[in-house]
Amino acid sequence: MSPTSSLTLIAQSAVMRELLEHVDTVSRSDSSVLLVGETGVGKELFAEYIHKKSTRESFPFVKVGLASLPAELLESELFGHEKGAYTGAGTEKKGLFELAEAGSIFLDDIDDFPVHLQSKLLRILESRELMRVGGTAPIPVNVRVICASKIDLKVLVDKNLFRSDLYYRINVVPIHIPPLRLRRDDIPLLITHFLHRFIPSHGVEVTDEAMQILRSYDWPGNIRELRNVVQRMAIFANGSITPKNLPSEIHSSSSLESILKACNKCLVEEKMSFEEVVHCLEMNLVKQALLKADGNRTQAAKILNLSPSTLRDKLKKFNLED
Repeated sequence: MSPTSSLTLIAQSAVMRELLEHVDTVSRSDSSVLLVGETGVGKELFAEYIHKKSTRESFPFVKVGLASLPAELLESELFGHEKGAYTGAGTEKKGLFELAEAGSIFLDDIDDFPVHLQSKLLRILESRELMRVGGTAPIPVNVRVICASKIDLKVLVDKNLFRSDLYYRINVVPIHIPPLRLRRDDIPLLITHFLHRFIPSHGVEVTDEAMQILRSYDWPGNIRELRNVVQRMAIFANGSITPKNLPSEIHSSSSLESILKACNKCLVEEKMSFEEVVHCLEMNLVKQALLKADGNRTQAAKILNLSPSTLRDKLKKFNLED
């Protein structure tokens, strides 16, 4: 674990420890940061961690969920407006960028940022000034911009849905946060962390069998899903959490069950030889590892505890190279 003030990032796996070392270095700079990762991986937590580790720690940290702000209010909320700028603007209003002065602003879901407003964000990054809605004079701003996206922004750039010049300005330091299925060594630590949060006055243990099932699950909702599952289990926990306390979706998605389903024919077909059954099981183990690793062969080799060269041989053997 790497604490900063009351903020904690859980890091037991090698991939996360390496990532946190990189993040610690980035935090000490003042460059724009782009956090990329699936929904639920903790991008907001990383953004706050970067702010807390930076020289701007004692200044505001402003969080903005771009996808949750109504499109018609977005410009005014971010950049502010002058009195009389539009009907209902009875007074001048500072925008969120001004409120983050000397600190950091976190723009979540930057992939949902409207194209017609992207030039105003670009101006802030390039000239460190903004123009309020209805304003006539630029206002200087001193703020670090941290953005987050659930998809690769380059895809939107190629489709002309995101300005390329803005992309390169916010992508100064890209940080890719791995999904939970690629950092399974962190799962026990995260479960313990959330159990202490939800039932701090009671010592609740997770049995080895239950933990193995939890580690095998792919967690499509990532840490957010894990937190919710632990909270649900904590409500009904009575000293220990066993397999019967786990939600049905966790049971039905275990790796072993997936392999058994895939190998259903070879396990019941009496005419298949021993070598054919082993071939079927081995092939589906490799397929399952590739699925868990999102096609990343290096990670799949680690899951199977094989060397990369041995995995390549097996991919060739099972015609799984494409």
